[in-house]
Amino acid sequence: MAAPGAERECAEAELCADSQGGSGVKVVPPSEAAAPAPLCPHGPTLLFVKVSQGKEETRRFYACSACRDRKDCNFFQWEDEKLSGARLAARECHNRRGRPPLSRLQCVERYLRFIQLPLTQRKFCESCQQLLLPDDWGVHGEHQVVGDVSVTQLRRPSQLLYPLENKKANAQYLFSERTCQFLVGLLSTLGFRRVLCVGTPRLHELIRLTTSGGKKSNLKSLLLDIDFRYSQFYMEDSFCHYNMFNHHFFDGKPALEVCRAFLQEDKGDGVIMVTDPPFGGLVEPLAITFKKLIGMWKEGQSQDDSQQEMPIFWIFPYFLEARICQFFPSFCMLDYQVDYDNHALYKHGRTGRKQSPVRIFTNIPPNKITLPTEEGYRFCPLCQRYVSLENQHCEHCNSCTSKDGRKWKHCFLCKKCVKPSWIHCSFCNHCAVAYHSCEGPKDGCFICGELDHKRRSCPNISTSKKANKAVRKQKQRKSNKMKMVTTKGQSMNHTFGTRKRKRRDRVHQYLCS
Repeated sequence: MAAPGAERECAEAELCADSQGGSGVKVVPPSEAAAPAPLCPHGPTLLFVKVSQGKEETRRFYACSACRDRKDCNFFQWEDEKLSGARLAARECHNRRGRPPLSRLQCVERYLRFIQLPLTQRKFCESCQQLLLPDDWGVHGEHQVVGDVSVTQLRRPSQLLYPLENKKANAQYLFSERTCQFLVGLLSTLGFRRVLCVGTPRLHELIRLTTSGGKKSNLKSLLLDIDFRYSQFYMEDSFCHYNMFNHHFFDGKPALEVCRAFLQEDKGDGVIMVTDPPFGGLVEPLAITFKKLIGMWKEGQSQDDSQQEMPIFWIFPYFLEARICQFFPSFCMLDYQVDYDNHALYKHGRTGRKQSPVRIFTNIPPNKITLPTEEGYRFCPLCQRYVSLENQHCEHCNSCTSKDGRKWKHCFLCKKCVKPSWIHCSFCNHCAVAYHSCEGPKDGCFICGELDHKRRSCPNISTSKKANKAVRKQKQRKSNKMKMVTTKGQSMNHTFGTRKRKRRDRVHQYLCS
């Protein structure tokens, strides 16, 4: 996810520093791999290489494409590692256990049986996140079960299912109703007839509701999502279980052909892809996947239209603009702020740093897109596009330069507009956050400062832990001593007050007698 609060202020600067030679991991393109990638429960893994001081280390490794924490998927294999037959068999068994409990065909059959049931027999198990048929009631007798599931609820499965909010795996934050209504209205206004929804279940639901509700809408949609729970609510032509980080269709070639037919219908005319990836995901594997979907769309194009681009709405934080434009130079960023129902920070109507940093990146010309003026957007006649109210036109840059919705200031030394809280650093010779490090990206060990290892493998870590423990004990003793002094003082004051009252009462009794 995007960095919240004050961390978001310096995220853009950190990303620039990383690209100039920081430490971390880098994705190796599949074309540079020596062999096909091994499989984990989430499909083909990705090949990574560690980067230190801007230089690649020699040994590369495979890891899960979807999960960024080994607690969620612990797959790890060196690129040159040779596995025994027993380990390969154990891995295959592990991958089978990680598959959904029901096949795609079984989910469709259960759904068709479920919608034929009377309302009183339609039940949904919240504990197992599963639609229940009468044969299942006994097994789920002690679970949290919702009854009388209506057709309207079946059409809005995202309101029945619990969002998977693990930031390092699913990060399933759902569009608000305001954002969904805006997107559906915009897509209809632009004349699109089919929407490929990649990781946008709420948008998929609203499009289907709008079409089935008797409203004048010709939109059709296909949902590609890694959450297999949606397979129990849709037919094969409406949902594909899909991993957007490695272009993997979990149900194999039949699902791939469903997607291909959807993209190539009417020779690819009138289709757009709308995607909302997890914000913590790497941009490069996403770009590789989206280019494969674009290639699938181009297969249905004639030679005369081969130079055209498939329209795309990529929803991502504004400070990743440089990364996205690195892979898609024709993309531009709209000022529209996307917000989410189940995210505490990304809400519409906030101001300053608290407003949502999520924007829409698209290859559609911005002068064709109208943003709602009632939500705080205006049309800039000089830029010929809609921008946020505080995004003022800079006469020096000749554009509306703000990215985060606030009014930016022009730096004549940098010859560009920067965030209002940034200052020009004479040492770095560019603008940056006020309390930044002028030494560039810090690498190596946090304890001893050496560059050949990290903190967790430092030989001095035990000494450091002992020192930290001693400091904590000293602080605890000091805190306890202060509490004792305070308690003793309060006790003495209470005793003195009691004696004073008794003395006053005795004097009063003597005078009255």
